[in-house]
Amino acid sequence: MESPVSTNNSESKKLTFPDTELMRTLCGEHNSHLEALEKKIGVTVNVRGNVLTLVGGDWEIDLADKVLNQLYELLKIGYPLYLNDVDYAVRILSGDPSLDLKKIFRDEVFISSKKKVITPKTINQKEYIDRIRKFDIVFGIGPAGTGKTYLAMAMAISSLVKKEVNRVVLARPAVEAGEHLGFLPGDLYEKVNPYLRPLYDALHNMMDFEHGSRLLKQGVIEVAPLAFMRGRTLNDSFVILDEAQNATPEQMKMFLTRLGFSSKCVVTGDVTQTDLPDGKKSGLIEAKNILQGIKGIQFVYFSREDVIRHPLVQEIIDAYEKLETKKRFDNGKAR
Repeated sequence: MESPVSTNNSESKKLTFPDTELMRTLCGEHNSHLEALEKKIGVTVNVRGNVLTLVGGDWEIDLADKVLNQLYELLKIGYPLYLNDVDYAVRILSGDPSLDLKKIFRDEVFISSKKKVITPKTINQKEYIDRIRKFDIVFGIGPAGTGKTYLAMAMAISSLVKKEVNRVVLARPAVEAGEHLGFLPGDLYEKVNPYLRPLYDALHNMMDFEHGSRLLKQGVIEVAPLAFMRGRTLNDSFVILDEAQNATPEQMKMFLTRLGFSSKCVVTGDVTQTDLPDGKKSGLIEAKNILQGIKGIQFVYFSREDVIRHPLVQEIIDAYEKLETKKRFDNGKAR
C-alpha cells in the first residue's frame, strides 16, 4: 500500500489486494460494487490489475479504504458478498469507523432453504438479535423495512431447528381497523388469511415450502390472528406479534400474559403507522410507555438507517417524518 499523494487538489491512495479472485469479487460484476462505493461515498476508484486507486478528499478516501479492506477480509473467510453489503458497510463505518464488520455480518442467525445466510446488516439489527438471545421479551420498534419481523422469524425458526423450543407462534391483528371479520366474505380462514399473508411469505422464504407446510399442518408452526391467543398459555414456544401498533391496549395485555415457561416473545411494530380508528389508543404505544425499565423486557429502536429495502424507502420515510413534524409544529402554534 502506498502513501497518499496530492492529485489536483485531491488526495489519492493505492490499495493492493493479493488474491486476484477475491479482488474480482470485491469489485463486483462489471465493477458494480466499486460504482456503488463511489456513489455512496463520493470517491473515485480506479482499477489496474490487483491495485485500486482511491481519489478524493481525506475523509472519503479513509472511509473507502476501511470499507474495501474490511469487505476483503470478509471474503477471505468465505463471506458471500452482495451489492447491498457495500451499502450496509458504508452506513456502518461512516457512523463509527472503529467497528469490525466481521462481528456484525458474520453473526449467522439462520441459513434459509435457499442456502442464503441470514445475518444482521446494521448495528441496531445486531443489537436486536443479541437481545432476543439474552432476554425473554423483546420489543422491536421502528419503520418498515428495518428487518424487525424477518429477523425475529429467523431467530424463531433457528430456535425450533435447534430444539430450543417446541413450536413457533406467529400472530398479527387480523383486521387492522378493528377485526370486523364478520363483514368479510368466506369462511374464517379466508377472512383472516389476507392479513397473515406477509408472515406466510416470510416463513416460506426461509424454509422449503413442503417442509414449512408440513410444520404448519402439524401445528409446530402456527400463524394466527391475535384474537386467537385469548385464553391460551404458551409454554416452550417462540411467540411473535407482528404489526403490534394495530393491537389495542387490551389485546396487548392479553397477548403478553400468554407467555408460559421456557418461552420467548418478540413484539414488532411501527408506532407511526397505527391503523386503529381515531380515538383508539395503540397497545404498542402504551406498552412502550409503561413497560420501560422492567428487568427482563428489552426495547430496540430502529431508524431510517436500518432500512434494508430499496434506497428510496429511506427517502420516503424521511419525507413522511418531515410532514409529521410539520403537523405537530402547526398544531402547537394553533393552540
